Amino acid sequence: MGGVANAGRVVRRGQFVLRPSNPHSKSVHEFLTALRSTGFAGASLPVEIQPDGRERLVFIEGDVPVPPFPVWAQTNDALSSVATLMLSFHEASSRIPVGSGTWSNEMADPEGGAMICHNDVRLENVVFRNGRAVGLLDFDFAAPGRPIRDLAAFARLCVPIDDEASALRRGFDTVDCPKRLRLVADTYGLDADGRWELVHHLDESARDLGAFVKRRADAGDPNFIRMLNEMGGEERYERRRRWWEESRHQFVEAIL
Repeated sequence: MGGVANAGRVVRRGQFVLRPSNPHSKSVHEFLTALRSTGFAGASLPVEIQPDGRERLVFIEGDVPVPPFPVWAQTNDALSSVATLMLSFHEASSRIPVGSGTWSNEMADPEGGAMICHNDVRLENVVFRNGRAVGLLDFDFAAPGRPIRDLAAFARLCVPIDDEASALRRGFDTVDCPKRLRLVADTYGLDADGRWELVHHLDESARDLGAFVKRRADAGDPNFIRMLNEMGGEERYERRRRWWEESRHQFVEAIL
């Protein structure tokens, strides 16, 4: 269990999950506790940071898809349900003061923000029941930011906004990604200005994509080195940039 950063180090113990903590876990736990107090139940509920350095959270029952993704996880209904869950999450998060805690800067919004965003909503970090999203996992990269940027990061990973070869490598087999981006915008309730902002952040991600993975790989993280190699190296990011330049107009036409 566990994503790329924590691969093989996340285990279930009865009704709890044990996973490595990090320097920002205290802030994340305080935020998740406050999030539950708003009535939002779609995120992990923290219990403690144990003496051995692992954090303990309440296990969320359901299915978590991993690559290659099953057909049910690629349906429009599944995608729409994640967008709905993100909207509820953002509404709840907006009611919680950011406070003075520390947060990861690895995927953080460079302009900051007045609310905490997840920053890494991908299918592997979502719990589904009967094909619908019910919970968000892995808040390691949570940080103050703008919700529209958080939504764009999710869309990039889950529509996906990616060249066909790279999408197939992750197990995606979708045929109309521009239509799926429109579904995300419609479900989240974006107005015209919000849709342009969404495209703007997708433009930024196309330019900056790969910086985080390369930074982790250059630091010697074996999980990210393996992922970079499996994705075809840095050429994967150049290929995606070229693809976005050629395909961008299709997505703009679809969502406006």
